[in-house]
Amino acid sequence: MRVIDTNALDVIERLPGWRGRYFDSANMSFAHYEFDEGSSIHEHSHEQEEVWQVIEGELSITIDGRTVQAGAGHVAIVPPNVLHSVKVVKSGRAYIVDFPLRRMP
Repeated sequence: MRVIDTNALDVIERLPGWRGRYFDSANMSFAHYEFDEGSSIHEHSHEQEEVWQVIEGELSITIDGRTVQAGAGHVAIVPPNVLHSVKVVKSGRAYIVDFPLRRMP
């Protein structure tokens, strides 16, 4: 059994305003993000399915050209190979899971 203390993981700022703690299981990649109001993630796609769970704050998530507001308790599911982007409306936190495993540089 593997147990990870996410609080002990290094915090990496991959994009301005997006601070994450990252880890992988055998088949999935996980990110625990804190994000700042006004920051964003550019439009992109990848071969993995991606699931966003908003813990606090508010995100404007665009998936395949459709934009939705996602606040605490919302989950957004991004299918594989679909363009998506994110803008932070209100600072907060989210958990992101990619399947299958997504190696980050």
